Amino acid sequence: MYLKSERMGNIRLSVHSAEHTYLRQLLIRRRLDLGLSQRALAERMDVVHSFVGKVETGDRRMDIFEFIEYCRALDWDASEVVRGLQEGSV
Repeated sequence: MYLKSERMGNIRLSVHSAEHTYLRQLLIRRRLDLGLSQRALAERMDVVHSFVGKVETGDRRMDIFEFIEYCRALDWDASEVVRGLQEGSV
């Protein structure tokens, strides 16, 4: 599920768009697959646990650098996640 160019009229989509919701679900599923609580993930990232909660509920957007750190804490290569989103394979 990747944004097609014709759908990118407003590049700054709501965190509640289908694309953001899909990405949040991927991140949540990965965290749970690793057996991590939100607190444990936050500790890996050295952030307050509410950061993880807000990202997962869509109350907070991540910039690209936060996304990279988030993926790293999930033992995921951020570029592979993005590639998977582009190809629709994640």
